[in-house]
Amino acid sequence: MDASPTPAAVPAPAPGPAPGHPFPPAPVPASRVRRLAVPAGVLAVVVGAFGYVGAVDPNQPGHYPVCPLLRFTGLYCPGCGGLRSAHAVAHGDIAAALGSNALAVAGYAVFAVLWALWVVRAWRGRPMSIAAKPVVWWGTGAVLLVFSVVRNLPFGSALAP
Repeated sequence: MDASPTPAAVPAPAPGPAPGHPFPPAPVPASRVRRLAVPAGVLAVVVGAFGYVGAVDPNQPGHYPVCPLLRFTGLYCPGCGGLRSAHAVAHGDIAAALGSNALAVAGYAVFAVLWALWVVRAWRGRPMSIAAKPVVWWGTGAVLLVFSVVRNLPFGSALAP
């Protein structure tokens, strides 16, 4: 038997402008509800996380894993005390939150400001992008490093959790 080759499938033409129109139709803008869905979802996850940490006390042993850096070296990392800080924030005790991890409280505030900016931009139909220059990232790393070193020194014990 002769095996004759089957004809190759012809791809469908790409969609283009309608006949007689030089340009494709403009995309339909997303509704406000759709634009606000992702920021609302992120807020729901954050509220859920704070609700969980508020309900399950990190000051009681056995609920959360121990920081590996603290366990193996005895040194506090920049995140040590962050769960206790979130627990205090969830209960409205800002003084205790600052005592547990002041940098985490600053991070919560930065998140709140960026989230509010995101919602305003989404409401107006403008995209949100965070295009920080390298100096911002290097500065953030430097702050984390200095915070970590100072909180582990005797004179910085006020920053320790």
